[in-house]
Amino acid sequence: MADCLTLKKSNCKNCYKCIRHCPVKAIRFSGNQAHIIGNECILCGHCFVVCPQNAKEIVDSTEKVRVLLQSGDPVIVSLAPSFIANYEDVGIEAMRKALKQLGFYDVEETAMGATIVKNEYERMLRDEQRDIIISSCCHSINLLIQKYFPATLEYLADVMSPMQAHCVDIKRRIPNAKTVFIGPCVAKKDEADYYEGVVDAVLTFEELTNWLKAEHVELERKVDAKPESKARFFPTTGGVLKTMQQNMPGYTYLALDGVDNCIAALKDIEGGKIHKCFIEMSACVGSCIGGPVMEKYHNTSPIKDYMTIVNFAGEKDFEVTQPDPMALKKHFSMIHHKLPQPSETEIMAALRQMGKFKPSDELNCGSCGYNSCREKAIAIIQGKAESSMCLPFLKDKAESFSDTIVKNTPNGLIVLNENLEVQQVNTAARKIMNIRDESDVLGEPVIRILDPAIFVQVKDSGRSVRNQRTYLAEYKRYVEQTVVYDHESHMLVGIMKDITDDEAEREKKARINQHTLDVADSVVEKQMRIVQEIASLLGETAAETKIALTKLKESIGDE
Repeated sequence: MADCLTLKKSNCKNCYKCIRHCPVKAIRFSGNQAHIIGNECILCGHCFVVCPQNAKEIVDSTEKVRVLLQSGDPVIVSLAPSFIANYEDVGIEAMRKALKQLGFYDVEETAMGATIVKNEYERMLRDEQRDIIISSCCHSINLLIQKYFPATLEYLADVMSPMQAHCVDIKRRIPNAKTVFIGPCVAKKDEADYYEGVVDAVLTFEELTNWLKAEHVELERKVDAKPESKARFFPTTGGVLKTMQQNMPGYTYLALDGVDNCIAALKDIEGGKIHKCFIEMSACVGSCIGGPVMEKYHNTSPIKDYMTIVNFAGEKDFEVTQPDPMALKKHFSMIHHKLPQPSETEIMAALRQMGKFKPSDELNCGSCGYNSCREKAIAIIQGKAESSMCLPFLKDKAESFSDTIVKNTPNGLIVLNENLEVQQVNTAARKIMNIRDESDVLGEPVIRILDPAIFVQVKDSGRSVRNQRTYLAEYKRYVEQTVVYDHESHMLVGIMKDITDDEAEREKKARINQHTLDVADSVVEKQMRIVQEIASLLGETAAETKIALTKLKESIGDE
């Protein structure tokens, strides 16, 4: 189903924005990449619109249309009525002129098909007296019902969409004609592919714009109005209703836009809460003028676009030949897609995998894109999500790992902001400075516990100081102090290695060496006196003895 939407893997950056905006969560994550799940997707195009990396692409059908133009058969465009909002100040005659330059035989407005569909809706209400009728113009809503609300299929109007009704009418009037629909919708590509023989190809406004640019075809700024064009209201919210008579006694006429609103209504219908109602449903907020391709590349202004449609629409219906109702029939069937529901044991295991061991751990923050932690756990079991998508879990895990390192390192760590206020101090640092609890110093100026000179020096110079031996007189401790300035976080990090014991050992060794030197001096003096007494007997041997003893003294002194 989602073959008309593809993914540029290199651009997917694990932001999860697509799954957050997908109303049916039809996106699977594997290998740090997003994948559209075809049999679950309703082709609303939300993922295409919101992707910050432009990783979602709509399959281009331009080449397919070029082949149709080369076939020799007349190729007629069915142009969606939202074109007037997408191409500002460009009317149908200007569009016809430009498209004929590309090789098309003719251009007609899909609004003609909308008139046919509207007439059929009125006949159904009048002759069949159905309890509930849901409009079938929006293919994404049709897919939503087929896949997720099959119990409401009986209420979905079994009528062609305006695109299909118009293309059938074109082929009835023009022998061997090929039809190409051009509009703001991704789903129409799937509708054309699924119902073969009706619409031969679908282009988006983006594809048309690119084609026009490639062929250096300029659109003429000219708007033409005509009174027989009431169905041009169709691409707006409530546009179908604006064209209908709405005169059936006891019926409520209602227009809904946005998938979430439509889902809420479908749940109420499933629950038997709604009766005697005609409901116009559109997947896009604002209906077709809020379509995914328009929203992505058109400078959207809902009020301005709506007013453009209002000013372009006429007051009368198009003159059409209304087909037999059977010729407009469209069969909708349930589309199976659901994966097996996991057991409670499996769900709990998945929750534990995300660090959710008790209900209070289930934040249901939605940062992963799912509405609840349980929904995310089910997606993990079904192979649609990964536990690493839980951002609070990853944050806690990273902080826990970092805290473990900071708390257990034997070196004292103290972190200051640029105002030289304590932001963090670990256990080793508190031990060095005799601080009972970190809350006693957090947020306080460092001058309360340390001489700030070294921190000021590093902050002002931007150069780190490493392994500077310092005596903290107030704490009677020697430390090797390193201070680093982190330019990105604007923080000063102080590292203190307590060398008090090493310094004490060094002083002890120095005292022992001095004592040894003193003893050596005493021995040398005594030996010299003895040497002097026996000098006459030993001769030059005395000088050699002095040299040997002096070298011994120097050797001890060097230690």
